[in-house]
Amino acid sequence: MIRKPVCRAYHRQDMTTSHAPAAVLGQAGGLLKALHTTFVVLVLASAVRYLTGHGFGDQAPWMIAGALALLATYAAGPVLPGRVWLALLVVVWFGLVLLAPSFAWCAVPLSFVALRVLAFWPACAVVAGMVAVVVVQWTRMADRLDPTIVLGPVCIAVLAVGAYRALERDAVARQALLDDLHAAQGDLADAQHQAGALAERARLSREIHDSVAQGLSSINLLLQAAEREWDSRPSSAREHAGQAAATARDGLDEVRRVVRDLAPAELAASGRPALPDVLRQTCERLAAVSGVDVRVQVHGTPVSLGSEVETALLRTTRGALANVLEHSAATTAVVTLTYQPDSVVLDVRDDGQGLTDRAPADPDRGRGLAGIRERLSHLGGTLVLESEPGEGTALAASIPLKADAGGVS
Repeated sequence: MIRKPVCRAYHRQDMTTSHAPAAVLGQAGGLLKALHTTFVVLVLASAVRYLTGHGFGDQAPWMIAGALALLATYAAGPVLPGRVWLALLVVVWFGLVLLAPSFAWCAVPLSFVALRVLAFWPACAVVAGMVAVVVVQWTRMADRLDPTIVLGPVCIAVLAVGAYRALERDAVARQALLDDLHAAQGDLADAQHQAGALAERARLSREIHDSVAQGLSSINLLLQAAEREWDSRPSSAREHAGQAAATARDGLDEVRRVVRDLAPAELAASGRPALPDVLRQTCERLAAVSGVDVRVQVHGTPVSLGSEVETALLRTTRGALANVLEHSAATTAVVTLTYQPDSVVLDVRDDGQGLTDRAPADPDRGRGLAGIRERLSHLGGTLVLESEPGEGTALAASIPLKADAGGVS
């Protein structure tokens, strides 16, 4: 068995570039929206406050131009390197604060931007510098040294940085626990697979030894006895040959039973086609343990497809659903089994994230899909995989049926 390595940072996203240090503030979608909104509101409020207090004097056009430049620089964040973006924001903000101290309030969201872009200690240095600018400008605006003006921004900065430092440590600890859990689950699955493979090999060894090997040994002894008595005791030789033939027939029945038992036990039901019921049971079990809504739809009239075809379709379903539950982050998966006059078609569709840009160009890179394709190819079937990022994935397996497929087992 080839085991895929556990990716310990699979769900993490870099804030700026792949080589940037780990940021204190991660990509939390709701918090980022609040950060964007707060920044825009504070810039507009500071501009309105300046115009209300000073009117459209000589410095008003410069203030308006600076505020627009600050908003434009903030909006350019997705297309600029993170540190360059932050540096431009701080420079433009500093110029605005010198012109209109009310823009000092924008230091609060800018501090969160620094925490998002930079590692801890560089972010602390940037935040400390902005706090110093705020204290100096507010003191200049008040014309006196007010302890609240000095201590207020300092306390806010310390609380903000400390809180996100604690959040960062908790997130790292949780991620480490999740990584260890995933690794342990992978090791457990490997051990269970190996134990199951060894148990199956032992069972097959016992079956073959107790049936096929014993039968062949008996046939050999009977034929040797018949050869010795062929001339001297023809009647006895014929009796030995007849016993050998009977033993061979019994051995053939045993071989057929062993081969039949290689198929999944659920498909051993007789009297009616078992595959639709087995698919429903499989999907119900997966839905119960995963929380994903897995549905089964059957179109056409179910017929007996033979052990090999039904086994291939069942194992294809299980392999496809295993990929859905492990990789797609889907909430719903639909398994559709369609009986056509000359073929049977199995579709597995999900509403997950699909194959992302980071997925390999060859969708058969993993042994799971390659194994499914090989199994279907052995039966003359085909496999089609369709996926778009964010649009889910669809897998279609088709196996042609022989004219007497309904009656051949």
